[in-house]
Amino acid sequence: MPSTHLSLHFHVVFSTKDRMPQISSEWREKLHSYIGGVVKNAGAIPEAIGGVADHVHLLLGLPATLALADIIRTIKANLSKWIHEEIGLEKFAWQEGYGAFTVSPGNREAVSNYIGNQEEHHRTRGFQEEYLEFLRKAKVGYDERFLW
Repeated sequence: MPSTHLSLHFHVVFSTKDRMPQISSEWREKLHSYIGGVVKNAGAIPEAIGGVADHVHLLLGLPATLALADIIRTIKANLSKWIHEEIGLEKFAWQEGYGAFTVSPGNREAVSNYIGNQEEHHRTRGFQEEYLEFLRKAKVGYDERFLW
């Protein structure tokens, strides 16, 4: 076969440090737009971006040449710099880790809708409950001592 054909899609979730509600609704849309630019500049495809005051959700399409850990590191570093310089939150930081879950082509639309509906979704459920459900559904092993 002379070509490589991939369908690599990831639902990525990461939180502000200590889940502090620092992402204001006043500038959240600008942040999401900026994330899209960072993702594109890194060579990936931003399929959906959303979140609330204490965390961000991304649906990313990745080419074979990009490692997920590298793109997440690039995104978080660029976002921190932007938030410090453009928004003026000098003490802003992201939690060290992240969650990433593969998404099948048939589920991309549902995940995209879920990401776009974060504010309504989090009126009844917090980040910790949501994240634990992701881990359980994906059958990802974890030690609760190291989650929060």
